[in-house]
Amino acid sequence: MSDAIKHECGIALLRLLKPLDYYKEKYGSAFYGIQKMYLLMEKQHNRGQDGAGFASIKMDVEPGQRYISRIRSNQQQPIQDIFTQINERISEEIKAHPEYANDTALMKSQVPYVGELFLGHVRYGTFGKNSIESVHPFLRQNNWMHRNLIVAGNFNMTNVKELFASLVELGQHPKELADTVTVMEKIGHFLDDEVADLYQDCKNEGFTKQEATSVISERLNVARILKRASKQWDGGYAMAGLFGHGDSFVFRDPAGIRPAYYYQDDEIAVVASERPVIQTTFNVAFDDVKELEPGHAIIIKKNGNISVSEIIPSAGKKACSFERIYFSRGSDAEIYRERKELGRLILPQVLKAIDNDTDNAVFSYIPNTAETSFFGMVEAAQDFLNQRKNNEILQNRHTLTEETLKDLLSVKIRTEKIAIKDAKLRTFITEDSSRDDLVAHVYDVTYGVIKPEDNLVIIDDSIVRGTTLKKSIIKMMDRLKPKRIVVVSSAPQIRYPDCYGIDMAKLEGLVAFQAALALHKQRGTEDVVDEIYRKSKAQENLPDAEVVNYVKDFYEPFTDEEISDKIADLLVTPEINAEVKIIFQTVDNLHKACPKNLGDWYFTGDYPTPGGNRVVNRAFINFYEGNDARAY
Repeated sequence: MSDAIKHECGIALLRLLKPLDYYKEKYGSAFYGIQKMYLLMEKQHNRGQDGAGFASIKMDVEPGQRYISRIRSNQQQPIQDIFTQINERISEEIKAHPEYANDTALMKSQVPYVGELFLGHVRYGTFGKNSIESVHPFLRQNNWMHRNLIVAGNFNMTNVKELFASLVELGQHPKELADTVTVMEKIGHFLDDEVADLYQDCKNEGFTKQEATSVISERLNVARILKRASKQWDGGYAMAGLFGHGDSFVFRDPAGIRPAYYYQDDEIAVVASERPVIQTTFNVAFDDVKELEPGHAIIIKKNGNISVSEIIPSAGKKACSFERIYFSRGSDAEIYRERKELGRLILPQVLKAIDNDTDNAVFSYIPNTAETSFFGMVEAAQDFLNQRKNNEILQNRHTLTEETLKDLLSVKIRTEKIAIKDAKLRTFITEDSSRDDLVAHVYDVTYGVIKPEDNLVIIDDSIVRGTTLKKSIIKMMDRLKPKRIVVVSSAPQIRYPDCYGIDMAKLEGLVAFQAALALHKQRGTEDVVDEIYRKSKAQENLPDAEVVNYVKDFYEPFTDEEISDKIADLLVTPEINAEVKIIFQTVDNLHKACPKNLGDWYFTGDYPTPGGNRVVNRAFINFYEGNDARAY
């Protein structure tokens, strides 16, 4: 994605199902769990680079011994920073007490982070400052072991204010108006309720207070806590939690917006945001890693029992298609095939843009994450060329000579590495005119491979704001002096804000919105904009379920091609000599390529939760009123 957007988070939960001695004997280290957590988090580095956090729980420790450890970092390389600190702390303890090295029981009781249950998180903040207080996991502490709660997630709630108000109604005093805090306190409130009820049961059954602790741990109904806590949640989430005594869970939203995968055997149970992360870390097959179904939670009890329970009935799976287009690692077998298919399916539009002239076309990609869809596009182009050769041979089979046949067969699809990002270049000058000139040189280009009669076809994952295209990529490509530049987006036009964890909150920041607005002004139809505002404003106090997305009317008068052409007009500056075309994937082809991830609200405005319509409603009002604020 040439337009950088902050996005997503990654979670990793690991439960060791055997005693620590088992891992020391089989794998040579009592730090097996910590080592695997490092891999699980590092392999999800793509999901978050603003911050990272790690928490561990030791089970069955004596009173007075520390059993919860947590560390967080917002340094430049937060994962490395966390595990460097963990390693240094463990090394110091063992150096001071060499006897710990050969006694896992002693090591577990005395050395921090050595335990049976782990939770890791990598983060991109969608909004707000990247302070250490914003970094997961979050910790809710209590002297009762089972009332301690650690929460981390890949999520965003659309109704934070309502959730906050409900906590206040319960008599709580939340420290912050943030979805992370409100979600944790919601779970914590019903955890307290559950514990109080179980404690009363224990008293009625004659257990002592000390005996009640272990009974409560055994009987704690995690599914019921999650059902009660999540009744008002509106958003996309994969929520992970640890209880101080050793129960744990990962809970996925009922539309399956945010991803979660799990694997279990007799040694471990693991949950992560991406399948290949688990495959690589534990060397297991694709089919052994299961996807957690929407509205379900995987619950791992302290005693090692593992179950998957429905918490909220599925709302119809609308998993985020951006996961497949861009966010998730392309090493997943399904995602790799889907990204190639996105490139293949868009070729007919490319051929139309270059008048079927593949002989005078050079295909490339930018940035590197678009490489897989580039492969699919080029393979489809080769199929087109082969069909053309086949037709020519059949039509001229009686007149073909060896030389003309050789010439015909020698024609190939031309592919080149046109752009290379200069990672060392920094745009350190703040003056706009000077800074823009530096931005235009962020990429180096390959000279000498483009002819003046060539069409230069460049595929990107998606086009969000178009800023990098306008200030850098198109200018850079024009320096090669092609006849035509065709910029291809493997994703459809992004028309609506996201509210489930991707940092696309403002309509006016989307280049498709800017293009449609320019078309309204060009055609004198600004009254449509006024009417959408009036309708949106009239809905401000309606319940979420009654709010309608009237912003769809903003795009209704225009075809996809008209908006694409206007985007090209907006992104081409006067000094560009080549003809520039912008091509976007169709929504129908997106669904063909990614049939399991049908969440497309940023393209279609069809939000999977009622809160989505309220967010887009607010976003349009903010735009119209000139209010530079987020819609959620």
